Amino acid sequence: MKEKKLIHDSHSTKYRNPFGAAVCSSEIELCLSGELLFSSRKVSLRVWQDDRGESLIEMKPQNEKKDFYYATIKSPSNPCLLWYYFIIETDNEIYYYGNNKERLGGIGNISREIPISYQMTVYKEMEIPKWYLSGVMYQIFPDRFYNGLENGAIRNDKTERLIHGKWEDEPLYIKDPSKGNVMKWDFFGGNLEGILEKLDYLKELGITIIYLNPIFEAASNHRYDTGDYRKIDPMLGSEELFEKLCKVAEQKGISIILDGVFSHTGSDSRYFNKEGNYDSVGAYQSKNSPYYPWYRFMEHPDHYDCWWGVDTMPNINEMEHSYRNFIYEDQNSVIRYWIQKGAAGWRLDVADELPSDFIKGMSKAVKQERKDAVLIGEVWEDASNKVSHGEKRQYLLGEELDSVMNYPFRNIVLAFLLGSLTGYEVHAQFMSLYENYPPNHFYSCMNLIGSHDRTRVLTRLGEAPDPNTLTETQKMQYKLSERERRIAVDRYKLASLFQMTFPGVPSIYYGDEAGIEGFSDPLNRRTYPWGKEDEEMIQWTKKVIKIRRQFVALQEGEWEKWLVGERYYTFLRKYGDEVILVVINAGTEAIELTGKMSKVSIGRIIDLLDDHCTEIQGNEIRIHLPALSGKAYLLQA
Repeated sequence: MKEKKLIHDSHSTKYRNPFGAAVCSSEIELCLSGELLFSSRKVSLRVWQDDRGESLIEMKPQNEKKDFYYATIKSPSNPCLLWYYFIIETDNEIYYYGNNKERLGGIGNISREIPISYQMTVYKEMEIPKWYLSGVMYQIFPDRFYNGLENGAIRNDKTERLIHGKWEDEPLYIKDPSKGNVMKWDFFGGNLEGILEKLDYLKELGITIIYLNPIFEAASNHRYDTGDYRKIDPMLGSEELFEKLCKVAEQKGISIILDGVFSHTGSDSRYFNKEGNYDSVGAYQSKNSPYYPWYRFMEHPDHYDCWWGVDTMPNINEMEHSYRNFIYEDQNSVIRYWIQKGAAGWRLDVADELPSDFIKGMSKAVKQERKDAVLIGEVWEDASNKVSHGEKRQYLLGEELDSVMNYPFRNIVLAFLLGSLTGYEVHAQFMSLYENYPPNHFYSCMNLIGSHDRTRVLTRLGEAPDPNTLTETQKMQYKLSERERRIAVDRYKLASLFQMTFPGVPSIYYGDEAGIEGFSDPLNRRTYPWGKEDEEMIQWTKKVIKIRRQFVALQEGEWEKWLVGERYYTFLRKYGDEVILVVINAGTEAIELTGKMSKVSIGRIIDLLDDHCTEIQGNEIRIHLPALSGKAYLLQA
């Protein structure tokens, strides 16, 4: 069976119109063409809707030749996912046409067996706050960013903590060798005063959003084991200091987003109180505790459900009424309280482990408290079709999240720069997200390159050895060679250019712009190297952020590919008269690109990275790109 016998291209409006996700109660035309249709006696569109089952729609020929069939369907009134493929019946055979084996949409495959279905996301329209869509984010791990107290003083030290004597020390874990659990957490003393003091640095960098890893009282340095949702960790500061941070940041054009950990608490918390450090009666201590219904005990008190088996993080029963009241329903609930104190939104840790109804309730509360607040979810895969704990997630259907962490973007960009994806594969994977995500969500994705959960981007781009082959000491001592670091910095420049010009909200992990290296936790959480930054990287980061913020086309503009090759990828961003061309050569050899620009009148092109202007005639552009280099051009008539 040759592919030319049939074709449906879900990325082309000739075959699927409109392209991509569909608004509830809208009409969509789906088409199929090919020579096999000449001999067909019946052509059907098979549509599956979860909870409703199958529908078979007979398709009609669009012309007398009968080589092009179409069917018009109306999307459901409620948001959902639809799945479809085509059935072609001849006198002797039944053929099917469905999605390709990579499940990426676009041109599919013909088969004699039930095929993989195409996905169509049906969503309610949702307005994403403009300040977020146009923003540039900076993620801060508070303990490692900066200590703003005089002489580097440490506030509220606890005896069970290890306090580093030098800011430049290596982070480490002190573990029980028999059990593997952390016995003492190490701290460097970063605090809210430090963030306040460095706001001018962040403003100069071009940052408009700060995403803070957890800041509430907790036993650990990462603070994902919340001890008290209503109290800033005293080591970091106070409620008054947080309010001041939000106000001063707002004056500088910067919004603050908090990290909410609501699927579990710490065992050392006001609510569980296993260690007895709080003056409350915790769920561990008594079945009569008001917090007992929050947790799932198999056998009280020592056998309970916990996050990934970590007994210091007991899991929460999120749908327990008193817990929902406490977190988001009551007027003085956690979510609302901290928005009242100045937060502009929340990032939800492990959103996959929060029930849909819980997220929907939280979304309503967030918007009631502040209409333009945002709710971001930690999701590691394509968020449109994620299934977790047996539940089909509804993150992007219009009633839950404003944005998700775009780990797929990170994976695609890094794989391309490291040579494991071609430019063609990059485009196919981006198009899959573009097709599956509602337009507003494609543009609101939190496009990260680094995070506290992954190896530092410079270490990754320098092709460091597999950490599984190294001892803990070797990992701690490992540094890129001069040659490796040169390559890594060049690749970082391409990654950040990609990040600042692609649809979505770019997010920088603190210190990536300064050249921090390190394998995964705890080495990806080294302290910011104040006074020892990689100035070349910082200046580049400032430059590409400035370009993003200068042009509306890079924030809101249409996105489409231009030229694609094995080791290069290029795309256009368009908004009104603004047209920007981004070209990236991830290869180790220089290349010459030549191509025509359709639907765009060009009289000159301006290199936005070095302000060089070139006059041209006609619509043909020629570009020379050295190895491992990228450019952003403003195209003018």
